[in-house]
Amino acid sequence: MHTNRNIRKVAVLGSGVMGSRIACHFANIGMEVLLLDIVPRELLPAEEAKGLTLEHPAVRNRIVNSSLETALKTNPSPIYSKSYISRVKTGNFDDNMKDIAQYDWVIEVVVERLDIKKSVFEQVEQYRKPGTLITSNTSGIPIHLMTEGRSDDFKAHFCGTHFFNPPRYLELLEIIPTPATKPEVVDFLVHFGDKMLGKTVVLCKDTPAFIGNRVGVYSMLAVAHLVEQMGLTVEEVDKYTGPAMGHPKSATFRTADVVGLDTLVNVANGLTQNAPNDEAKGAFQLPAYLTKMVENKWLGEKSKQGFYKKVKDEQGNSAILSLDLKTLEYKEQTKVKSATLEATKPVEDIRKRMKVYEKGTDTAGQFFRAMHYPLFEYVSHRVPEITDDFYRIDDAMRAGFGWEIGPFEVWDALGVRETIEKIKTEEKRLPGQTGTVATWVQEMLDAGVESFYKVIDGVRNYYDIKTKSYLPIPGTENLIVLDHIRESKTIWKNTGVTITDLGDGIINCEFHTKMNTIGGDVIQGINKAIDLAEKEYRGLVITNEGKNFSAGANIGMIFMMAVEQDYDELNMSVRMFQNTSMRIRYSSIPVVVAPFQMTLGGGCEFSMHADFVQLHAETYMGLVEFGVGVIPGGGGTKEFALRASDEFRADQITQNTLRERFLTVGQAKVSTSAVEAAELGYLEAGKYAITMNRKRLLADAKAKALELANAGYVQPAPRNNIKVLGNQGLGIVYVGASSMRAGNYISDHDKKISEKLGWVMCGGNLSAPTEVSEQYLLDMERKAFLELCAERKTVERIQFMLTKGKPLRN
Repeated sequence: MHTNRNIRKVAVLGSGVMGSRIACHFANIGMEVLLLDIVPRELLPAEEAKGLTLEHPAVRNRIVNSSLETALKTNPSPIYSKSYISRVKTGNFDDNMKDIAQYDWVIEVVVERLDIKKSVFEQVEQYRKPGTLITSNTSGIPIHLMTEGRSDDFKAHFCGTHFFNPPRYLELLEIIPTPATKPEVVDFLVHFGDKMLGKTVVLCKDTPAFIGNRVGVYSMLAVAHLVEQMGLTVEEVDKYTGPAMGHPKSATFRTADVVGLDTLVNVANGLTQNAPNDEAKGAFQLPAYLTKMVENKWLGEKSKQGFYKKVKDEQGNSAILSLDLKTLEYKEQTKVKSATLEATKPVEDIRKRMKVYEKGTDTAGQFFRAMHYPLFEYVSHRVPEITDDFYRIDDAMRAGFGWEIGPFEVWDALGVRETIEKIKTEEKRLPGQTGTVATWVQEMLDAGVESFYKVIDGVRNYYDIKTKSYLPIPGTENLIVLDHIRESKTIWKNTGVTITDLGDGIINCEFHTKMNTIGGDVIQGINKAIDLAEKEYRGLVITNEGKNFSAGANIGMIFMMAVEQDYDELNMSVRMFQNTSMRIRYSSIPVVVAPFQMTLGGGCEFSMHADFVQLHAETYMGLVEFGVGVIPGGGGTKEFALRASDEFRADQITQNTLRERFLTVGQAKVSTSAVEAAELGYLEAGKYAITMNRKRLLADAKAKALELANAGYVQPAPRNNIKVLGNQGLGIVYVGASSMRAGNYISDHDKKISEKLGWVMCGGNLSAPTEVSEQYLLDMERKAFLELCAERKTVERIQFMLTKGKPLRN
């Protein structure tokens, strides 16, 4: 049914923090957006000074324009490219509400007051055309109350659509229908949210705080109470509930500061009022220290202090203090030490790490158990209250709160049956919690079913309470998840790479080194994958399921060879890197690279040499080699010279083209989105596509590889017609570098790197513009790379990055 509806234009009513950013994200996906807000009632002094009146357009749209301007200044940005801002048109409710008649979807994002929302919907009803979608972004107001007095058509096309902040980056989108919402409307919103907006879409019941905030706020406040019971510090809690637990670095209290304690308290108060039968409602009663913080207006980042406070000492140096929860005074942070946390560090598999954490005998281990056992009890009792399907709770916690695995997945990792008795005996729990899980869990175990999830034929299934059997998780049947097929479909592997058969003649090469850095094992693996694909298969995809595609080459290896002055070995390593990039481009089968998140250095170079790049919308791509004192050495410098050559118009050589390419590398520019990666020249028109939903990236990449193979892929020939500028370009490069050095904008070493980069991109000391081959440029690139590695300053830079714990990237 959803395929019959086409969304081109979206109206967003309310331009506050959420509304302006929701508008930006719809602009990100190509929508024409109308953003409206109220008309100001009073003039600002600056407006009076200009002689403006309340009727002037600049005044009438001041609130919406100011809100959008503030959003666009936010870092990280809510929009993929500055050029996309033109897709957002602003206006006000009085003058422009009539314009919504031309829009396909109207999203209400005004203040969280039912009376105001209903007043806005009364206006909407006057102008919307029948069949137009109308949704509310409320985070807690009952959805069904909003449609009182509205027409049947309005009710049939009305739904809750709760985005999480910031909408571009947080994946969760909760869909909350009413009894009157048409099923096909719900189906469409689920489909659109997944494919177009890139969201993990969770279908919710119309219950207080829906799913994400119901469980997330319970979890945060349960921890807040546990702090009092165990006498823990702010630093201890944030250390225990951070990455070691599979949660974001902001952990618990840092997250509360970012979200705002007032927001947290508002949700908690709403749950206290609207969920009186919640057996653990004691969690929503604020601890004494939290009440005092709110009274003091210590609300977090918005008030410049919360659980943490940034200060400056007498010398002007910044420091971040933490709050002593007993005295409510700020103090210097103390380093947290824990044998349990140390034991979890080498365990990369999050599920295995949970087992190690649970067994800890120190305070961290005790805290883990006291936090999780009551959590398991709590979420078991939310089924079927807030959802009929427990997997939606896990989806919400991963996508909305950044947990690597949700509570039922953690429970599975610890063993469902083994944990039941531990839940009963855990002493630290909130009032109302008895240590007894919901009956459906015990019935599942009694039936001999030992886990909530099970992978069957490469597809993840969940235990369905109604049918008492495993069923595929809806919407995931067509996904390809390497974790689910690796065991049965691996055809080759070494310490850093696994090659997997994806079916239909397409194989995948994944890295699994630390931060997916590229060393000898990865180079070997990629070449092996191409060998296999050329002999027995039809195409190759290069991607993985790590947090980042690749942080670049392993600079630790480069550092050792540079320190030992083993330049023959280094020369061979760089040559192998270059040859691998060229094999990616010139193999006899199509190679599709599917990057995401950090795609730096060598990861970027491999992408630049692919037949096609199927990348996630959130891809931060760049050649960052300047940062460690070298130039791109895996074909990246050559490739930018080649692309500059292709952009020269009608044999009229333009230095501007060379300059732009030079500055992209010389300034180590990293894209803030996939769209910007194209704008910076890392992607070529017609040779890339963007996947909005990360979970669909591998399936999309496989489909593209298959499409290229089915179209009769022809192996390309190496280029020997690359036009370089020679001395004509070098003069510009050298003058520019000298001017930058004279102005103290760059160091002597930076000047030397710039000149080496220019030397390669211009083809060296050529008296006139000349056509050269790729190999000619590769040889120059490698020579310049080796010469820079011999520089003491380069070795010092690499050593600094390694010793300061910076990412290992080239």
